[in-house]
Amino acid sequence: MLPPKGGSMDEKLERRRRRKAIRLSLRGERSKVIGQAVSRSRTWLSKWRKRYARQGSAGLRSQSRRPHHTPSRVPARVRRLVERVRRQLVKRKVGLVGAPSIQHELRTHRLLRKIPSVATIKRILRAAKLSQRRKPPRAVYYPLPTATATYVLHAMDWTERYLTGGAKVYAFHTLDLQTRACAQTISTDKSYATVRVHALKTWKTLGIPDGLQMDNDGAFCGGYKAPRIFGQFVRLCLYLGIEPIFIPFGEPERNGEVERVNGLWSAAFWKRRRFRSVAQVVRASPEFEAWYAQHYAPPKLEGRTPAQAQRQAQRRRLTARPIRALPKTLPITEGRLHFLRLVSAEGTIVILNETWHVHKRLAGQYVWATLWTHRQRLEIYQRRSLQAKARLLKTYRYAMPEPVVLLRPEFKRGHRRRKVSAML
Repeated sequence: MLPPKGGSMDEKLERRRRRKAIRLSLRGERSKVIGQAVSRSRTWLSKWRKRYARQGSAGLRSQSRRPHHTPSRVPARVRRLVERVRRQLVKRKVGLVGAPSIQHELRTHRLLRKIPSVATIKRILRAAKLSQRRKPPRAVYYPLPTATATYVLHAMDWTERYLTGGAKVYAFHTLDLQTRACAQTISTDKSYATVRVHALKTWKTLGIPDGLQMDNDGAFCGGYKAPRIFGQFVRLCLYLGIEPIFIPFGEPERNGEVERVNGLWSAAFWKRRRFRSVAQVVRASPEFEAWYAQHYAPPKLEGRTPAQAQRQAQRRRLTARPIRALPKTLPITEGRLHFLRLVSAEGTIVILNETWHVHKRLAGQYVWATLWTHRQRLEIYQRRSLQAKARLLKTYRYAMPEPVVLLRPEFKRGHRRRKVSAML
């Protein structure tokens, strides 16, 4: 039984008042007189008279206020099944154990006629003390590049882990931001040679993107020793008609989609086992790739797996013949490079180890800089908000350090490049 608001003392006073009202009623006093004596209404008196008539003195106690029918209550069978699926997922060597994974498992194996929502599963896990809480992402406006039906966008990144004894393992991931398909390479270093192997493998399996988003790692951008340096990987991208897109310095969260794949790999694969050598990691990695492609259902795909989404998308894949024909010394090819930059307190940004002035009043805001190799021009754009239109702030002459060659016909796109203002 639940006491009324105010605690147990109020309950005792209420019971005395009810008993007094019943005593006066049994003596034949009028309802108006009884109501004045106990400071209560006729409706209140009628309620407790009926309760006393049905249950006697025991009926004068307060009853539980819990509703007789709770439609949102989860049946015990469903709760037990959710907890059992969670325990089974925890025992697996590869995979995730959260509410979306449990829902996917219930739906895939048809364990229930009506599949509970992710929110309901989370409530069951919290009640069973099996939930995992995560910090919400920081919400900041940022001109994020977006994939479209005609502009295929990939995101690339690497993460490192240590084996027993101190040896490093590097896991490279490239993600198709539209289909969420992923390619992985395990290596002992993050040199340009490794990046090249990973990229060519990716473009053979996932297809050649229009744009490739990445951070400012030396293996990607070419290093920091000299201004206007075009690294080998930048040259490789341009040679194949791919536009490199570099996120701001020191802000890895701006490449958040592929960063989450790094975390997914760690949670679903790396932390579930104990590895003794890089070779052992390499041998086991296909298990993660197969699980990710065939069983993992990213939230943005609405129940589909990356493999299913990739089969429905049209992608132009790199073949062995053009790979063999790649020149040993890569030239600078006509094309575009994009740089997302945070304007400094002095009103400047850094592009390929060279400082460019924007404006002091834009300090602390983000701009988008596009370098046209064949036009030898640097354009700097800004968009104040999602509602505002992008505007061209500055145009600079950009003398190339060497001759620029034309893009080979086999790597030209069948569609026109997106306008820079449409990419912001």
